[in-house]
Amino acid sequence: MESIQNIKQRFEIIGNDPKLNRAIEKTIQVAPTDISVLVTGESGVGKESLPKIIHSLSHRKHNKYIAVNCGAIPEGTIDSELFGHEKGSFTGATGTRDGYFEVADGGTIFLDEVGELPLTTQVRLLRVLENGEFIKVGSSKVQKTNVRIVAATNVNMFNAIEKGKFREDLYYRLSTVEILLPPLRERRDDIHLLFRKFASDFAHKYNMPPIKLEENTVQYLIKYRWNGNIRQLRNIAEQISVLETNREITLQTLQSYLPQEGSNLPALIKDKKASSDFSNEREILYKVLFDMKSDLSDLKKLTMDLIKNSNSNIQETNKGLIQKIYGKNEEENTIFDEEPRLEMIPSKTREVQEQFDEDDEEEGNYLFTEAIEEEETLSLEAREIELIIKSLEKNKGKRKAAADELGISERTLYRKIKQYDL
Repeated sequence: MESIQNIKQRFEIIGNDPKLNRAIEKTIQVAPTDISVLVTGESGVGKESLPKIIHSLSHRKHNKYIAVNCGAIPEGTIDSELFGHEKGSFTGATGTRDGYFEVADGGTIFLDEVGELPLTTQVRLLRVLENGEFIKVGSSKVQKTNVRIVAATNVNMFNAIEKGKFREDLYYRLSTVEILLPPLRERRDDIHLLFRKFASDFAHKYNMPPIKLEENTVQYLIKYRWNGNIRQLRNIAEQISVLETNREITLQTLQSYLPQEGSNLPALIKDKKASSDFSNEREILYKVLFDMKSDLSDLKKLTMDLIKNSNSNIQETNKGLIQKIYGKNEEENTIFDEEPRLEMIPSKTREVQEQFDEDDEEEGNYLFTEAIEEEETLSLEAREIELIIKSLEKNKGKRKAAADELGISERTLYRKIKQYDL
């Protein structure tokens, strides 16, 4: 078994923090086995190094090692990428394709950001972990594979399981051994070592003298939180190495490259205004729908009264208006059916329907309108115009008083005045 120091030198791992050493020690111990491993830790801590160590120290080291970033593959194609597909299985599948699990047979697959996998893909992955079987997209043939799976994630898996975004059974199959890499802020003594290593690398890369930090600058570097971890530290070292002509880095210079905690970083803020606007619009929608329901009830009541006193000559005397409304097709103009036709009002939204449930129960849980004979429709229109005119004259043109007398809302009255050009 190789020592921790040898592994660090071989894979260029910098640091002597006890938590880091423990993570490397566990990695070395599980490498010769075939058990699945889950590497956890924040983004930027260097999780991708441990799967490489595991593969290189295992009996699979002479076979393929494939690293897959699950978060970078679109949901619609990830099954094809991992398990392959048959020709014609979906649009654009012009040929048969082998997936990563087939290509890496006998080797190791590293699934980075495994917490981003869609639930349907999680089911397929669970089957591979349980019995080594998978099926290509568009195929019915079961295939076998012998791969070792090492996964990594920066997601809190228990929260993901609780929210239904990750399968609990898959989590326990992946995390036979779980290795946690500590964030950089918990490895204070390693921060300056890492910075010096990066500064030396970039000096060699860009053929320039390495940068050096003043003493108070080093203290600030160590105390800084480093939310982006090693990745952020490396980027800062590269920026300073390239942009600064003075190779002695002062505290002020370093601070100019670092975002001040809690100030310049993007933040997720709940859009309370948008939520409030949506609530107001929904209330207005409720009010309009309630008014429409009230108007419909009034209309149905008036219609039934008019049916009882219908005039059989109305259709003939208003033939032109009927054709305008229903079209010139004679079949379409035949509006006298043996029985009144029933047409259901377009379905309401779920929220609004819940508001109407109690009223609808008395009417059979649905609101219906009768497709009334054209004789009644025309008579109703004429009677409605007459009633509106009389009410307005009686109330000396005052719309509110006229609307109250007619038993409709002022908004409805205004609409009808405009509709009939009164």
